[in-house]
Amino acid sequence: MDFQLTEEQIAVRDAARDFAKNVVAKTVLERDENQRFGEDEIRQLGELGFMGMMVDPKYGGSGMDTVSYVLAMEEISKVDAAISVTMSVNNSLVCWGLEKFGTEEQKMKYLVPLASGQKIGAFCLSEPEAGSDATSQRTMAVKDGDDYILNGTKNWITNGSSASTYIVIAQTKPELGHKGISAFIVERGMEGFVVGAKENKLGIRSSDTHTLLFTDCRVPAENMIGEEGFGFKFAMMILEGGRIGIASQALGIASGAFEASVEYAKTRTAFGKPICEHQAIAFKLADMATSIEAARLLCLQAAYLKDQHLPITKAGAMAKEFSSRVAMEVTVEAVQVHGGYGFVKEYHVERMMRDAKITQIYEGTSEIQKIVIGRSILK
Repeated sequence: MDFQLTEEQIAVRDAARDFAKNVVAKTVLERDENQRFGEDEIRQLGELGFMGMMVDPKYGGSGMDTVSYVLAMEEISKVDAAISVTMSVNNSLVCWGLEKFGTEEQKMKYLVPLASGQKIGAFCLSEPEAGSDATSQRTMAVKDGDDYILNGTKNWITNGSSASTYIVIAQTKPELGHKGISAFIVERGMEGFVVGAKENKLGIRSSDTHTLLFTDCRVPAENMIGEEGFGFKFAMMILEGGRIGIASQALGIASGAFEASVEYAKTRTAFGKPICEHQAIAFKLADMATSIEAARLLCLQAAYLKDQHLPITKAGAMAKEFSSRVAMEVTVEAVQVHGGYGFVKEYHVERMMRDAKITQIYEGTSEIQKIVIGRSILK
C-alpha cells in the first residue's frame, strides 16, 4: 500500500476540513441541543460533491476513490458526527448499493438525485425484533400483480424524516429464511408509508432517527433491487462497505477530541506550567495519538482494498471494531484532560463522548464485528 496521498486526495481532505470548520462548526452546539437536523449543511455538502463521492459522474456522483471518502468522513466527523452519519448513509448504504445492483432505470430515477445531493437516502434494515440478527425480518412484501404490498415496522432509521428515497429490506418468502428476503426502493409519499416517532438520543442528536411504518404500502415490482431473495445478501454486502464509513466516523470523533485536548493542554496551566508539561497529561496525549494513528491505518487499509476490488470483510470489520473502541477511549480521556470544563457543553468533548458510543452499535455492533473477524480468520 502506498501511504502517500495524491494531490486530489489532499484537496478533498482539505475541502472537507475547511467546510467542517467554517460551516458545520458554527451550528453544531445549537443543533445538538435542539436536535435540529442540519438541512442547510447537508445541502451544501451535496453541492460540494460529498453526498455521492464514489458514484460515477454519469450518475451525478464525484467519481472519487474510497480513500478520499475516508479522509472526508474523518474531517467532517472531527466537528460533527451527526452531519457525517447522513453523509455516510447516503454514500455507503444507499448510493453504492444502487450503483452496484440497481437497474439502469433505477439509477437514472433514484441514484442521480441522491448522488448529486438533490435528495437524501435512507437504509431500512433494523426492526424492533431484528437488530444484530438481521435474518429475523418481519416486514413482509407480498406480490400483488405488478406491485408488492409492504407491511411492517423499521426502526433506528437514520435520515428517517429527511430522506426521499428509502431502501427497505423485507421478507417475500418467509419459508425460505434469509434466502426469502428481498430489497425494495420506496419513495417518500407512497400511500401506506408513514414516518413515525423520532428518537430522543444520547448522541448524534441532530441526526434524525425515526421509526418507519408500512401499512399496505404498494410498491411497484420494478422497484425491487435484484431478484426476489437477493435482499439479505444485498444488505450484507452493503454493510461491508458501510463499516468503512462508520470506522472513519469513529476515527474523526477521536481525532477531533484529541485535537481539542492538545489545544486545551497547551493553554491550561496548573502548578505553574501548562498541563501538557505534566507527565500524567502528556502520557494521555501520547496514548491517544498512538491509538488514533493505528485506527487511521486500519481505515485506510480497508479503503485501499475496496478501491483495488479486493475482499474487505475482515479489514472493514477490524477497522470498525477498533476505531469505534478508540473513539470511546479517546473521548473519555479528552473529558478527563479538560477536567471540569470537559463536562461543559461549550468545550465540545462531552458531545464527542456521547457521539462516540453509537459507533460501537450501529451498522453492526462491536460483538458482531468480532464474529465476522473470527470467522474470517478461521475460514
